[in-house]
Amino acid sequence: MIDKVASSIAEALADTPDGATVMIGGFGTAGIPNELIEGLIEQGACGLTVVNNNAGNGDTGLAALLKAGRVRKIICSFPRQADSHVFDGLYGSGKIELELVPQGNLAERIRAAGAGIGGFFTPTGYGTELAMGKETREIEGRMYVLEQPIHADLALIKAERGDRWGNLTFRKAARNFGPVMAMAARKTVASVHEIVALGELNPESVVTPGIFVHRIVKIGRTATAAGGFRKEA
Repeated sequence: MIDKVASSIAEALADTPDGATVMIGGFGTAGIPNELIEGLIEQGACGLTVVNNNAGNGDTGLAALLKAGRVRKIICSFPRQADSHVFDGLYGSGKIELELVPQGNLAERIRAAGAGIGGFFTPTGYGTELAMGKETREIEGRMYVLEQPIHADLALIKAERGDRWGNLTFRKAARNFGPVMAMAARKTVASVHEIVALGELNPESVVTPGIFVHRIVKIGRTATAAGGFRKEA
């Protein structure tokens, strides 16, 4: 019987090796799998390469992983924002490596890995420092840069609902990079707010099929000061 439900986050992440490339879903603060990131910190893997849209906010989530000294390199589009002081300090002191990738290129490089594409040409970045050392080609009178796919050992994503086969649905903007990251990683761990019985998810609503998911973990919802529960936009 296929059952991908893990009893705990610790169980789901137990075999994460040092030096792994880890994709972490999220866009800003929407769809960040904070519970899984906390579990990765507790698990102890170090020397990680992290792929994310940004480089962490405040002192929690991805920023906490960076602050713990577990990340060797980060591949992202927006490393700096008003509250990126953890990354700023590490980068300024030479303690972390940065690969800056335009957001569209980042999404497509991840998607290419999941689709089995060996690379693609894009005009984005041509003539800038981002194209240094990369192959360029003229296609129909326009210059393009060859970009390589980004593969990962592990993807950590946050979904809304899942079943024991690993089929997932997402909530609005919390979906962001999750589906393509699940396809691009050798192992995908997803947190969900609800685990439902097989057949309860409408097949037309399943965004990420279970074939791309290896473990799912149920998490609670975040309480608000008003006494309710906060959900991502």
